[in-house]
Amino acid sequence: MYYRRYGLLNRDPLWLIIGANLFIFVIVNVVIRFINYYAYVQAIYLLGLSPATFLHQPWTIITNLFVHGSFWHLFANMLTLYFFGAYLARLVGNKKFLFVYFAGGLAGNIMLLLLSPVFPFSVAIGASGAVFALTGALAVMVPRMKVFLYFIVPVPLWMAVLGGFLILSLTPGIAWQGHLGGLLVGLAAGYIFRGRGRIFIP
Repeated sequence: MYYRRYGLLNRDPLWLIIGANLFIFVIVNVVIRFINYYAYVQAIYLLGLSPATFLHQPWTIITNLFVHGSFWHLFANMLTLYFFGAYLARLVGNKKFLFVYFAGGLAGNIMLLLLSPVFPFSVAIGASGAVFALTGALAVMVPRMKVFLYFIVPVPLWMAVLGGFLILSLTPGIAWQGHLGGLLVGLAAGYIFRGRGRIFIP
């Protein structure tokens, strides 16, 4: 027995998401920024989510998930997405992985719109809410799975997720509302997946 894969849509969606984030980062943060810094700022406001301009730019509730402000911002999100996204996809399949990722990102953005003060020049970018949804789901499904903080200190996954959320929430300039929305979706999804009993969860 054998099978074939046809076309781009049949490839691993995890790598498609990572590739899209990398592509947009290079276009916005390297090419446009190098050509004209003012155009770079305009691109951030055109793609990023702002409570003050959302009604005029509704597409930003999706596009902001693919925009990052710095290399380290991108690196942290994509590294977390790679490890935890791949693990979740193996447990529940690509379709459920994609649902959790984008539902978490949308929920985070909605939470941001509802709870953030409306400042004229505030804009939220990044996939952190979607990534928190993945980690939240796994924290329910495999709470005792060991992860290594800074690649050295072993801690249970649930503790790493909770600690990461609390630390980031206290960091100035971080949109904790988006993280909270994504985390709540992930926790709910993990509870549903675990309750179905089709997957062995240690």
